[in-house]
Amino acid sequence: IAGGGGFYLSHRDQLIAESYTKGESFLLKGNYEAAAATFNELYHHHPDSRQAPQALFQSAEIRNLYQSRYQQALLDYLLVERDYPESQQALKAERQIAEIYKHRLRDYSQAIFAYQKLLDKGPPDSDKIQYEVADSYFRLNNFEQARIEFESLLKAYPHSKLVPEVRYRIAVTSSLVGEPKTAEEEFRKVIKDFPGDPYALESRFSLAGVLEDQGKLGEALTDLEDLKGVYPDKDALIRRIDQVKKRISKKGEGF
Repeated sequence: IAGGGGFYLSHRDQLIAESYTKGESFLLKGNYEAAAATFNELYHHHPDSRQAPQALFQSAEIRNLYQSRYQQALLDYLLVERDYPESQQALKAERQIAEIYKHRLRDYSQAIFAYQKLLDKGPPDSDKIQYEVADSYFRLNNFEQARIEFESLLKAYPHSKLVPEVRYRIAVTSSLVGEPKTAEEEFRKVIKDFPGDPYALESRFSLAGVLEDQGKLGEALTDLEDLKGVYPDKDALIRRIDQVKKRISKKGEGF
């Protein structure tokens, strides 16, 4: 009986390995539907096998990356998270779940929840995940909460490479919640502290906008004129300059 049991287990392991290899072969040939179906079948028939977590994850990856079937991919990723929470694939699946909610389905509320779950686990790139939380609030037009989340990022990760962009976005959110003076101060800080960074240029362009909002048209025009030859979006710069000049002309202001 013991010998028979050993033969069964050995034969079963061989069949599972052959099934996984078959799925990989389909994938290499670009037969994505057959590959996903093979991996999914392996998971359903042998959920306790050591290949099951990776097979299910592979099925999700195919739906997500090759077939743009995001709802189906999401289901498979969620199953990985539920059925194999201690596996290496679980954390990868959680990341993909958050990415799908945010970038594919544009369900920013669910994305925030998913990213927060990742943050609770303390991953090495927590600053980037915190950024995604803040940006998701921004996309929900919840600018005040977005600013809070960006400020939290600065406090928790003061040496992050994202700092110039985050400080720029704090300035933007300040402008959007109706605090032009605060926005002006924040833009000026980015310009001063990160003079060679692309976000310093963006801050100079955006600073002109908040100056214009405060009626400082001459100062706004001067700042915009100084961006000629250095700001990458030449058309946008020309439009803004023309806009400010027209406002100055209407008010009869000199500059």
